[in-house]
Amino acid sequence: MPGTRIRRSRSVRTPAVIGVTSAAFQDNGDIPSRFSRAGGNISPALSWSALPKKTASIALICEDPDAPGHDPFTHWVLYNMPPTLRGLPEGVPQGAQLGELSGAEQGRNDFGNVGYDGPAPPRGDGIHRYQFQVYALDEVLPLSPGVTAEAAWQAMKDHVLGKGVLVGVFSL
Repeated sequence: MPGTRIRRSRSVRTPAVIGVTSAAFQDNGDIPSRFSRAGGNISPALSWSALPKKTASIALICEDPDAPGHDPFTHWVLYNMPPTLRGLPEGVPQGAQLGELSGAEQGRNDFGNVGYDGPAPPRGDGIHRYQFQVYALDEVLPLSPGVTAEAAWQAMKDHVLGKGVLVGVFSL
């Protein structure tokens, strides 16, 4: 597919497939404006299923692989969610530590903020894909709150038991 960027492999294992859904949009469907930076900039509710038995924590990274000048552009980094969590509510607050999500922690996105920042493609740049990637990990990540996506990727390397992706599209 033109414009598709391939990221380096993050695990030597073949991860189990995790189902990821949202009440806000269908897979490959339009993300409503209220979840964009031009709208309310609130995070969409997400749900997942089929976590592998030995899951110790869950991570979520949302990226735009179509962003010009980035490979890719990170919109959300969330990690150390407990394996008992089966999803996220709409409107997860910004902030490094999330007590309401059993101690989950958020990292810094490419806007420079900690937490979720929604779609914000350049006006007229066409449709961008936003990949909400959920990872089941075999450990709690030894990371401080507020790390970058790259630091999260490095910590996750060789610890991925399962992966699921929900893709939404958005344009201005």
